[in-house]
Amino acid sequence: MKPLIPFVDLLAQYEELKDEIDSAIADTIRNSAFIGGKNVEDFEQRFSRLLGVKHCVSCANGTDALYITLKALGLKSGDEVITTAHSWISTSEAVTQAGGRVVFCDTTADTFCINENLIEEKVTNKTVGLIPVHLYGHPAEMNKIMEIASKYKLWVVEDCAQAHMASLQGKNVGSFGNAATFSFYPGKNLGAMGDAGAIITNDDNLAEWISLFSKHGGKGKHVIEGINSRMDGIQAAILNAKMPHLGEWTTARRNAASYYTKKLAQMTEISSPISRNEAFHVFHLYTLLCNRRDELRIFLKNHGVETNINYPVALPFLPAYAYLSSFANQFPIAYSNQSRILSLPLFPEISRDQQDYVCELISRFYAN
Repeated sequence: MKPLIPFVDLLAQYEELKDEIDSAIADTIRNSAFIGGKNVEDFEQRFSRLLGVKHCVSCANGTDALYITLKALGLKSGDEVITTAHSWISTSEAVTQAGGRVVFCDTTADTFCINENLIEEKVTNKTVGLIPVHLYGHPAEMNKIMEIASKYKLWVVEDCAQAHMASLQGKNVGSFGNAATFSFYPGKNLGAMGDAGAIITNDDNLAEWISLFSKHGGKGKHVIEGINSRMDGIQAAILNAKMPHLGEWTTARRNAASYYTKKLAQMTEISSPISRNEAFHVFHLYTLLCNRRDELRIFLKNHGVETNINYPVALPFLPAYAYLSSFANQFPIAYSNQSRILSLPLFPEISRDQQDYVCELISRFYAN
């Protein structure tokens, strides 16, 4: 049964831009521009301009973007990379797949991002880099992170999969570190109609190597061994059609988030997401901390409201990382949050009536 209020409404976005998207797809088919070509080149140029960086190299998806970047930075066996205990597994699995060893760091109590004050205690003589994640659309504390990186001569890769157009003190996320990675999975703030990803950087040499590696080591000459990770032409065309609307969609997301926060402000059983000073939160997700989370989620589902848990198990406690033998007291915030987080429906087209209904249900649940 279709929910009354979906977690994300991709059909509403398509219907808003139907003519533009259909035309972009038809042009791609008409020109047989399925791999590479003008659509992809235009996307790379437009996305790099949007974020104010020199280079954008597109690829097949956000996970590939992380893997390719880590290979470009020379990650090798035995190297340690510090990242957050609270993220999607792409962040950490890319480290392992690229040959390194992941080291988890706990999160802050208010932003869900890596706790910048705990990073230094994780640094060893094997540490080579940091991967902060701008989780749910809130920027990590990049100024402090870059200070630590400079002190210990570490590289920084920003995972911006959920943070298109987020910024800190007026500076776009993705422009702080050595490189940054993006996902354009359909539900992202800027989403394709399939998988797609990109890497941005201001480093000329890094951009050149990334471009070679992601395309079999170079077209024709194959100067290195690489992989096949390319954004296809139809996805690039769709992203080009959507990109001019990203600013207004971001405003709509932020307005909807503010409305939720205002409506839920008096409820002591939940904590709404915050924005730290000078952080421009783009609210890929509106994630609460709430008591009786699982009961609330069932109650909302039974009344037609779709929610999500992002993510139900913190990374150190997944079976994939059992070899690390992590304990709850090593990551107390991430461990506590995994049983309390709940993401409410939020998308640019969500109506105030829909939000009122969600908030009314939450109030009714806790009243009983």
